[in-house]
Amino acid sequence: MVSGVTGWRAAMAAGLYGPGGFFAGGGGGPSQHFRTSVHASPLFAGALLRLVERVDAALGLPETFDLVDVGAGRGELLATLRALLPAGLAERVRMTAVEVAPRPAGLDPAIAWRPAVPDGLVGLLVATEWLDNVPLDVADLDDHGRLRLVLVDPATGKETLGGPPDAADLFWLSRWWPGPGRAEIGWPRDTAWADAVGCVRRGCALAVDYGHLRDERPALGTLTGYRGGRQVPPVPDGSCDVTAHVAIDAAAGAAGVPYEIVSQRTALKALGIDGARPPLDLARSDPAGYLRALAAAGAAAELIDPAGLGGHWWLLHRIRLDGRGSMLR
Repeated sequence: MVSGVTGWRAAMAAGLYGPGGFFAGGGGGPSQHFRTSVHASPLFAGALLRLVERVDAALGLPETFDLVDVGAGRGELLATLRALLPAGLAERVRMTAVEVAPRPAGLDPAIAWRPAVPDGLVGLLVATEWLDNVPLDVADLDDHGRLRLVLVDPATGKETLGGPPDAADLFWLSRWWPGPGRAEIGWPRDTAWADAVGCVRRGCALAVDYGHLRDERPALGTLTGYRGGRQVPPVPDGSCDVTAHVAIDAAAGAAGVPYEIVSQRTALKALGIDGARPPLDLARSDPAGYLRALAAAGAAAELIDPAGLGGHWWLLHRIRLDGRGSMLR
């Protein structure tokens, strides 16, 4: 753990991924502390399966289809997808979970576990709420209107202002976060995402995350913490998740390949999730089936709620794929 006052990027790196860090410490996994689309419902995995099938078809049904989950938590998404894969695809899919935490006990041995993204992938790379945990620095204005880096005490979360941002920070801010006020300097996320996308030789790369666009950057920033299902102050001492929303358009541009950005609501509707209630006639003819359908509709509604999980952005890149049609519409 970092000791003494430091920049937010170093404090986040230690608090999340260092020895005893939130993600590296093996403390029960992210699902114990916050709710993601992966944890909300298997319907999310079902929608991703339809995307997998679209990418597989666009690739011409390759002999081996790589399915990689970056920031895999405890492997929940890949485990669910493995159970859903149809015959003919299940035999060709090679699954890899990318995560810094130790491999969880009982995970299907067919799912590989690695600390870094493998290279030369042909298939689909998925990163669900990974980029929001890539460490970054924060800047704010001092009393004289000068931009300064925000420093933090990792033990308490108390902030002070330090020196000016460096040239790389200022270049990124001028292009992607030019407005006044507090800013979260996102170039480390751009670099991390570009590196991940660069590992895909052919296929698609998908990032799903809370985020914002250039014309709608939040004036006070978004840095916060989560512990035990509740939002808490972002103290980077390893006891809580520390996260900030993603400048999704900046990450998109950094990868250098074609992309589309849509809301999760739009993407999931295009992949067959609409949240519609089942017809009342079903309640009379099949009460148990009606209850099951009603529960599924409730789960779907949570996934596409624009004020909640449906407000996520989906950033999808096409890498050396023929055709220009959207995969998410």
